[in-house]
Amino acid sequence: MGIHSGSVRVLAGVTLLAVAVSGFAVPALSARHQVPAVEVVTRGSYYLALGDSVTYGFRDPSTTPPPDYFHPSSFTGYPEDVGAALGLHVANAACPGETSLSLIYSGVQSNDCENVPGGGPGYRSSYPLHVRYPGTQLQYALKYLRTHPQTRLVTLMIGANDVLLCQNTTTDQCASETGSVTAQISTDVGVILKSIRHGARYLGQIVIENYYSIDYSNAADNTASQVLNSTIDTAALPYSVTIADGYGAFEAAAAQSGGNTCTAGLLTQLSGGGCGVHPSVAGQAVLALAVEQAIKG
Repeated sequence: MGIHSGSVRVLAGVTLLAVAVSGFAVPALSARHQVPAVEVVTRGSYYLALGDSVTYGFRDPSTTPPPDYFHPSSFTGYPEDVGAALGLHVANAACPGETSLSLIYSGVQSNDCENVPGGGPGYRSSYPLHVRYPGTQLQYALKYLRTHPQTRLVTLMIGANDVLLCQNTTTDQCASETGSVTAQISTDVGVILKSIRHGARYLGQIVIENYYSIDYSNAADNTASQVLNSTIDTAALPYSVTIADGYGAFEAAAAQSGGNTCTAGLLTQLSGGGCGVHPSVAGQAVLALAVEQAIKG
């Protein structure tokens, strides 16, 4: 069974925001802003990762060797790297194609997690995730945190699919819907983190992983990623979070390649040439280091 297009191009639609956001004010917030956690991460504690295909460790169908979507253990995202480096027990609940809204609510439109634009089942209906659960990621997260009091780390990376879904389902490719999309992401991030902090009474560290730019030599790509990250970071700050500067980490890693993340080996290499939009093994390692640095402060 073929992979649905939504999960293959999770980040691609973000760059299409650039024209629409050219006059959009980026909130005055540094991606490196940090707020101390209530409880520190310790070796042997538990780690819950929430997000989309980047967190999942998704690889495009045309990569070599061909990905085996029926065996999620063959996909390594930054949570697995962080867990190995810090000695944590990892529960990676991410779903390819997840939007900020579908992470919270069942029955809403996702970009390939539960369903695909235009109708039809999504990734979760065809392939297993890293962890099995009924309902939404947020429902799983709240149950997990209540039953695993040793959890000291939660990471969240969500929002790129909201942009792509809008681009795929509007006649103007989301040019006139930018404000409503960013407002929805902001609201949803607040709901997710409020539920974790207050609903589950979680007192451990929460890290927001920022999205990278597809190509740092392209100003439009950079602006779009910065707007998305700033929207998420601003919404998250009231909930005692730390920001992992995935954007800056990718930028530094791509610097010797002129900002080209594909040439730098940070994106999945396609068998027919060129790159996908998801992180390669090296790219995931860079995102993991950003999380580890955020934890250590």
